[in-house]
Amino acid sequence: MICEILSVGTELLMGQIANTDAQYLSRRLSEYGVNVYRHTVVGDNPERVKLALNEALSRSDMVITTGGLGPTEDDLTKEMVGEYFGLPMELHQPSLDALTERMTRLHPHRKMTANNLKQAYFPKGALVLPNSRGTAPGCVVEAEGKSVAVLPGPPRELTAMFDESLEPYLREKTGLVIHSRFLSIFGVGESTVESILEDLFHLGSPTLALYCGPAEVQARLTVCLPVGEDPAPILDPVADQIQRRLGPSLYAQGRDASMARTVLSMLRERGEALCTAESCTGGLLSARLVEIPGASAVFTHGFVTYTPAAKQSVLGVPQDILEGPGPVSAPCARAMAEGALAASGADYALSVTGYAGPEGGTPEDPVGTVYIGLARKGGSLVKQFRFLGDRDWVRTLACVHALNMLREHLLDV
Repeated sequence: MICEILSVGTELLMGQIANTDAQYLSRRLSEYGVNVYRHTVVGDNPERVKLALNEALSRSDMVITTGGLGPTEDDLTKEMVGEYFGLPMELHQPSLDALTERMTRLHPHRKMTANNLKQAYFPKGALVLPNSRGTAPGCVVEAEGKSVAVLPGPPRELTAMFDESLEPYLREKTGLVIHSRFLSIFGVGESTVESILEDLFHLGSPTLALYCGPAEVQARLTVCLPVGEDPAPILDPVADQIQRRLGPSLYAQGRDASMARTVLSMLRERGEALCTAESCTGGLLSARLVEIPGASAVFTHGFVTYTPAAKQSVLGVPQDILEGPGPVSAPCARAMAEGALAASGADYALSVTGYAGPEGGTPEDPVGTVYIGLARKGGSLVKQFRFLGDRDWVRTLACVHALNMLREHLLDV
């Protein structure tokens, strides 16, 4: 099946918001063997929407639209789909009942305005897709051998509608599921990974592809099978082969894998706790940790000591270090980690101090220089890194390298 994603919204064309809906849909559609060849974005203009729909359907079996389902005058996606197929708009009573109940529950003392009623009208014969997170249901229209799925624009509404309603529809339509296994690799470049795994790119099934991220590479194994067939006998042997070849550089498997999730899981299994002491990352390292549900079982403290005075008063960094080697130095990173460990009572402390740029740096330690400290009961260590890139990139790399330092330590003890 060939599908095109048609995103409706002038705000997308003006750059007010990013089109994360299309990214999400492409990823999910690939799981069902649906080929996405084009993303199209069009503004809230009826004629341009209809023209874009006509062009998309001329080259695709299915079109998924996003946006234009609200109550206002420029929300006309459903209407344009109905007009394209020559289908009149009809009231869907269950949708009106659900809309009325939701509006009454959210605004018990406010009368629902008449323009909200348009959200309960659909092209005749459409399969209505309930919206569990909003007021605008979606729908699927099948006509002339084509399918058009009309989904809402807000991402939280769209993802829920896909999971709850469109996914079962696609599963029945295609009879196929594409299974993917994601393997996260740290500290080995893409070209090196490719050379190590060279023969595995030519297996036929599963297929192998590589993608780059901050200081890491993600390998994706993919196989397409009929619904209900177990992919493990095909994916497991190849994943095991990759693990053997890459060793501890392959640090996790799974779509949602991350260095932070991996480190938290390792600490949780050991019943140990972690704290952080940050300067140039300004709390970003702590944020990476607390983004993971259940982090409170492991993460105890996050100290952000951005100035020399804060490093001294909060973490006890000695004055002679601040005035001698300076706040961006190996001795300071070590003292920050040891001070955080003592103040928190955690089992491990990670510290980060450096020059993220664009200003700062010295001839010896230019912008991009970062010192990362790791303190634990019985000792501490510091590593120096030189990162290339802008301020955000340096901070991002500092965080992932700090977490990897702890991961490597936990693998050795």
